[in-house]
Amino acid sequence: MRTFVHLLLFAAAIAVAVGVFGPLVGTVDARNVQFTDLRNGFAPGRSLDQIGAQSGSFTTSLAIGLLGVAAVVLVAALVGSRILGWIGVLVGLAGLGVLAWRLDQRFDHELRTDYRHLLSGTWGLYLVGGGLVLSLLLLSIPRERRLPLSPGPGF
Repeated sequence: MRTFVHLLLFAAAIAVAVGVFGPLVGTVDARNVQFTDLRNGFAPGRSLDQIGAQSGSFTTSLAIGLLGVAAVVLVAALVGSRILGWIGVLVGLAGLGVLAWRLDQRFDHELRTDYRHLLSGTWGLYLVGGGLVLSLLLLSIPRERRLPLSPGPGF
């Protein structure tokens, strides 16, 4: 990869890592969402504020997964591995996609009617999503061509 791609990929990984600790939707942070919530869906009697107030184990929350994605993209930027970068970006987008699917499944009407209120101040979602989309665009930049070494005109 090119040097500016490495630098911007590094910055995007930092943005994803910082965005993990910000609000994603309304009062819900990545650390409030358990992996079981993503697997089974959110409980039917709970509101977004109750989900945002739950304090779960950090090792079973979405935050650890997104921090792992940020670490993988960061290592890909430092080492120059495109495959590692693609794996990190695709896993991160899949995690955000599953979160959006589960939120839409449970809070469909509330999200559609109050989306301006629920998406105002969600800088965590903007940093995570923007960092992953920027990483996706950076990884799609073609590699530079390596020219074969040829002896100079005097040889």
